[in-house]
Amino acid sequence: MAEITAAAVKELRDRSGAGMMDCKKALTEANGDMEAAVDWLRAKGLAAAAKKSSRTAAEGLVGVAVAGTKGVAVEVNSETDFVAKNDQFQDFVRSVTNVALANGATDAEALASADYPGGGTVSEKLVANIATIGENQTLRRVGSVSVNNGLVVDYVHNAVVPGLGKIGVLVALEGDASADVLQPLGKQLAMHIAAAFPLALSADQIDPALLERERAIAAEKAAESGKPAEIVAKMVDGAVAKFAKENALLSQLFVMDNKTPVADVVAKAAKEAGASITLKHYVRFQLGEGIEKEESDFAAEVAAAAGV
Repeated sequence: MAEITAAAVKELRDRSGAGMMDCKKALTEANGDMEAAVDWLRAKGLAAAAKKSSRTAAEGLVGVAVAGTKGVAVEVNSETDFVAKNDQFQDFVRSVTNVALANGATDAEALASADYPGGGTVSEKLVANIATIGENQTLRRVGSVSVNNGLVVDYVHNAVVPGLGKIGVLVALEGDASADVLQPLGKQLAMHIAAAFPLALSADQIDPALLERERAIAAEKAAESGKPAEIVAKMVDGAVAKFAKENALLSQLFVMDNKTPVADVVAKAAKEAGASITLKHYVRFQLGEGIEKEESDFAAEVAAAAGV
């Protein structure tokens, strides 16, 4: 039996919103496995589906840049938020983002080996920054979108400075509509994406592993209803379909009115413009998503004081 620490209980509480005793029980049932404990809570109806961990550990900045029909997003991590406010660090992230836009780098490894303005490579400049700033920094990931005919629109939520912030979004709109139609439409869609956190453009593009996980959770929950097997099967199918609908961008309800599917918003804009418009792709980078954060000693002490 794995030891259930106060820090683990607090982390599960932060992620699930469930009560501390329920979190402790879930971790016990899951033998300390955090993801299994989350699923246990959800199967018991004690936690809602979490699209992301609420605890994004890494500091740093996300940079975005566009040039007409193409755009890039780059995440560079630092150890502290203090460095993210440093002019030298901000200049580096901005320059690296522009390098990615110019040379078409699609991953961090390719970008690291690219030429940096003023001499050397991006990797060499990063090493120099670490030496002068005195804190570790990492070029984490690169995302890009493009269209043959149309426009790529960028958006940074709560930008620290123009083009740099904690959440960066790119929206690729393919079509014959003019820029004065595509630009505001893309901006609204990007704001929706920043807020709604879609998992994929359409339901059929959602990671099958995620859908199977939802199916397992729904099956456990439905089995407890005591209903006949054929009804349980329909309940499970319905739960998975609902999850896919709520997490696919095109079928999500537009945050501006909370009633119109995003696909219909795009179709309406195309009809009003008398031109074709297709939402082809998007990128959403949130700083630190997917990186596990080590629990601070202080936070663990607080949880311990609560009696868990």
